[in-house]
Amino acid sequence: MKKHLLIASRNQKKKSELEDILSDIDVEIITLDDINEIPEVIEDGSTFEENAIKKAEMTAELSGYITLADDSGLEVDYLNGEPGIYSARFAGDNATDEKNNEKLLDLLQNIEKEQRTARFKCVIAISIPNGKTYIADGECNGIIADTPRGDGGFGYDPLFIPDGYNESFAELDKEEKNSISHRGRALKKAKKIIDDISIK
Repeated sequence: MKKHLLIASRNQKKKSELEDILSDIDVEIITLDDINEIPEVIEDGSTFEENAIKKAEMTAELSGYITLADDSGLEVDYLNGEPGIYSARFAGDNATDEKNNEKLLDLLQNIEKEQRTARFKCVIAISIPNGKTYIADGECNGIIADTPRGDGGFGYDPLFIPDGYNESFAELDKEEKNSISHRGRALKKAKKIIDDISIK
C-alpha cells in the first residue's frame, strides 16, 4: 500500500510535476482537492521560506497528513528581484499566468539580453502534524526571453531560458526541465526526507 503525501496546493500541473520527480519513491501524492475543505493559508511571509513553512505546518495541522508545501518564484535582476514572493500575483490578485507574463515583458521592453538575467527559486517545507518541519531549497539561473516560447509548463516557464540552454522551460521536455529546475533541485534534496519519514 502506497504512502500518502499531501501537497498544499490545488494546482494539477504542480502535482504532475511532483509525481514525475518523485516517481521512484513509493508515495501517492494527493492535493487539497482530495481531502475535506480546509481554509486557504494566507501567504504573508516576507520570504519564500516563511511562506512555505506556514503553508506546510498549517495544512498538516488541519488535515492530519504529512504535508509538502513549496513557495517559489522568479527574481529578475533588472527589477531588483521582483516579482519574487509576489510572482503568482504580480499582475494583481487572481492574476493569470498570461497577465503576469505580459506585465513582466512590459517592464523589460527594450531591455538588452545582458540585463535580463533572472533566477527561479524554490523552498520546500515538509511538515509532520504536531511534529517537525524539514526544509529543502533549489534555484536555477537564466534569462528572460523577449516573447513567450513553448506551450509546456506553467507560470513564467515560457519566458525563462535556463543557463546553458536555447530553449525556454516551456519548450523543454518534462524530464529535462525537472532535472535542472529550481523545484526539481529542491525536490532532489527533499526525496530522502520524504522517504525516511513515516507517512500514513
